[in-house]
Amino acid sequence: MQRSESIHEVAQTDEEQPLLSGKDGLDGSSLTSNPPYGTPPFGGDATPPITSDPEQLSSTQMIIILGSTYLGIILAALDGTMVATLTASISASYNSLQLLAWLASAYYIANSVLQPLSGKLTDIYGRRAGLILCNVLFCAGNLICGLGQSEATIILGRVVAGLGGGGLNAIPLFITNDLVPLRRRGVWQGFNNICFGVGSGLGGIFGGWLNDTLGWRSAFLILVPLTMVSGLLVAIFVKLPTKETSEGPDDKWKRVDIVGSLVLVTAIILLLVGLNSGGNTIPWNHPLIYVSVVLSLICFVVFGYVETAAVEPVIPVRLLLDRTVLSACLTSWFFSMAQIALTFYAPIFFQVQGKSAKTAGLLLIPTSVGAAVGGIATGIAIRASGTYYLLNILVQVCFLLPLGLATRFDLHTPIIYPIIYFFFTGLAYAGKLTVTITALIAAVEQKHQAVVTSMSYACRGTGSSIGIAICSLVFQNILQHRLWEIFGHEKEAATIIGEIRNNLKAIKYLPTNRGMLLARDAYLDALRGVFWTIFALAAIGTVASLFMREHTLHKDLARRRVK
Repeated sequence: MQRSESIHEVAQTDEEQPLLSGKDGLDGSSLTSNPPYGTPPFGGDATPPITSDPEQLSSTQMIIILGSTYLGIILAALDGTMVATLTASISASYNSLQLLAWLASAYYIANSVLQPLSGKLTDIYGRRAGLILCNVLFCAGNLICGLGQSEATIILGRVVAGLGGGGLNAIPLFITNDLVPLRRRGVWQGFNNICFGVGSGLGGIFGGWLNDTLGWRSAFLILVPLTMVSGLLVAIFVKLPTKETSEGPDDKWKRVDIVGSLVLVTAIILLLVGLNSGGNTIPWNHPLIYVSVVLSLICFVVFGYVETAAVEPVIPVRLLLDRTVLSACLTSWFFSMAQIALTFYAPIFFQVQGKSAKTAGLLLIPTSVGAAVGGIATGIAIRASGTYYLLNILVQVCFLLPLGLATRFDLHTPIIYPIIYFFFTGLAYAGKLTVTITALIAAVEQKHQAVVTSMSYACRGTGSSIGIAICSLVFQNILQHRLWEIFGHEKEAATIIGEIRNNLKAIKYLPTNRGMLLARDAYLDALRGVFWTIFALAAIGTVASLFMREHTLHKDLARRRVK
């Protein structure tokens, strides 16, 4: 693949300056007349700089700054797999398996709402302030889930936790981008992925064990004090270099693209709520679905127009005109649809096989281990080679092949096969995230690093929600069709089918062994449909990834040194 010039390499005047040592900062505001070489613009973090040059930060300083953010990453990841193992129990508590889609989607919708804004907002108000706020939201959301007594309250808690959880994952990467040169960034992102993998691995065990012992509510409540510790670590140890500015709160507020932010948030909410309502709370042919999707598309068009006129757009739309940026965002979008849907439906497969919620959680560990290995291995490979395109091809193969094999699962599939397959999907997904983030950041000017990182996380959040919605549609339709084929002749067919669809545990109470076996076969057929859907989404993401260009990965923050 021919190496091409990135956007930042075209702008020679800006690129010849060290990070923020020129006339303008990342956000375009004036800095001191002689700012220290390499000082990044962390906005409103009112703490004195640790050193005048981020490139000279010692290993201890880097570990203190970035390490204090890692507990938040672990908790956010733990929350995701924890809820994946709890969905059947939570849904059974309210006698509604259809609640499963909303338990996941509410969280990812909230992620998608905040993440496009988080890069720009933390540019203005500071990374540390953003992380503290996200810890508060995550803590409050889990408290609501633990104490909530209705479906609506549980979903509200997932929304609030989602607002915080998205920032706990994204903002540490913004800090990494600010402090670490491109060539080394993949390695540090690999550490983020290890933390994510640890959290994901522990989440299944944590959630399954607490569900089987103290009940599912305790899993949410235990996260509350842990999140408080995370927020305290950030407040004490995330002391970042700052730019000197005379901006007051009013001046900072004026820099926020309020109109663009509101239009974008409205567009995302309309789209995701419409898609997640279809087949769950209302039929897909309901007028509300068409109205919400059409209004969402109109809002996206309006957003594009508003952003072209904004002084400091929340997302510079022109960045999407770059082939690498668009390709990397679409790749993250489709691969997140596939992987997150797999994370939520894999435990259901294990429970259909007869495993407990705790065991289903344990069997998700290989995915997390794979993510940890894939993230750090890809980062090391990028650092050693200075390239990422061939790695992109390799991780595609590692993702698609096991997904294709997973479509052949049945009730008697030896457990070793899912363990191996899901290990490689986790490995490939983490590798893909490292590749796409590296490509995104390499393709744009330094001042857009946090913004494009936010775009990537927004694609993950919306992709996750849309993927779950699509797979829920496939799962419910196939399951309902098969159950009517099996039990349609029964006297109380509608009641029997409704109970089986809404509660997986209801299968155990069917009067005959043959009925139980046929019901499990119906679930398995629905899961096969989901696995084929996941494979198709990943295949589309693979095609999109092929359009990324190979950009130069510099070894210094000023992006002047390649060797």
